Amino acid sequence: MQTVQQFTSLSHLSCSQCGQQYSIFEVHSFATCCNQPLVAGYELSNTFSKSSLRGRVSTMWRYREVLPVFEPDNIVSLGEGMTPILTPKHLRSKYELPQLFIKDESGNPTGSFKARGLSAAVSKAKEAGAHNCIVPTAGNAGGALAAYCAAAGMKAIVVMPSHTPQVFKDECLLYGAELVLVDGLISDCAKKVAQLKQTIDCFDISTLKEPWRLEGKKTMGYEIAEQMDWTLPDVILYPTGGGTGLIGMWKAFAEMEQMGWIGSQRPKMIAVQAATCQPIVHTWKGVQPNAKNYTGRPSIANGLAVPNPFAENMILRVLRESGGLPIAVQDADMISAVKEIAKTEGLLIAPEGGALWKALLDLIDQQEIHRGQKILMLNTGSGYKYLENII
Repeated sequence: MQTVQQFTSLSHLSCSQCGQQYSIFEVHSFATCCNQPLVAGYELSNTFSKSSLRGRVSTMWRYREVLPVFEPDNIVSLGEGMTPILTPKHLRSKYELPQLFIKDESGNPTGSFKARGLSAAVSKAKEAGAHNCIVPTAGNAGGALAAYCAAAGMKAIVVMPSHTPQVFKDECLLYGAELVLVDGLISDCAKKVAQLKQTIDCFDISTLKEPWRLEGKKTMGYEIAEQMDWTLPDVILYPTGGGTGLIGMWKAFAEMEQMGWIGSQRPKMIAVQAATCQPIVHTWKGVQPNAKNYTGRPSIANGLAVPNPFAENMILRVLRESGGLPIAVQDADMISAVKEIAKTEGLLIAPEGGALWKALLDLIDQQEIHRGQKILMLNTGSGYKYLENII
């Protein structure tokens, strides 16, 4: 127990809906009391201060006290995190956006922000003694799971839509994963995972159906604060499929305020979805009571094609608490945005990131965002993986 206290301050798991607590020393998926995600809690004290970060490794594991791994030897890391916040000077000038920033997650291992969540989740799977991990994925999470399982000496089973671009399939196979293709979206892949788990003993790393990917993703929030000298943007635009990153950043802000690292000021959180798959937008606008029966279609932004997000309640809570909102973008507009940013800034971003640019311009026209505000867009991955669908 002494090592646990020294390395992580993880103290409990709790239901995101009712708060019922679950043991951190047992393997859990989601909170069975309310059928909602589990959330990790920490004993946040003055022993972990901003000054503690000086000289630490430049990865997400610099925040180890608020990450869930008990023993350092169980960490499976490929150098994820501490991605740059870029200043797109040409876009700033052309569109009169003096405080526009882009946090570029494409430099993470396997080319996307998924590396953060999978580093944390695979580390916990290793700590639990698991030998097999399984995930339903729209693309990037599968490649990340395959890579981290390879690094951990574990087997990865990746269940992916058959229409996913070939590069996503190839990387999983190169990392030695077992690849299972399914006709449909990630929701159909989730059904296949449930079926496979009946005969295979494996650690399920489905989005927010285990508590640890959230902890890895929240490090984006810690980095944003640290990189911006412990002040937060006025607005954060985030591509939202399963919503782990959106929820994670919001969690990080709360933890940092509790530790006295930042004040109570929060960004307006904007959840950007694909027009072909916009369950959060529909629920927000009252088109449906919730997304459980929503039917979506594929998008060029694979990560946004999530028709039934398990953490819908948590996503909506973040939007309400932040004074934000969800917005949907057409695939054609994503492609135009990717091309414009590539030609203007020399950045080849993912279509999910391109969706943010179109959303930002639309929200400025609607006066939901003002040009002088400090605006941060989260580009979640590399555009190189999508070239066969963009060119």
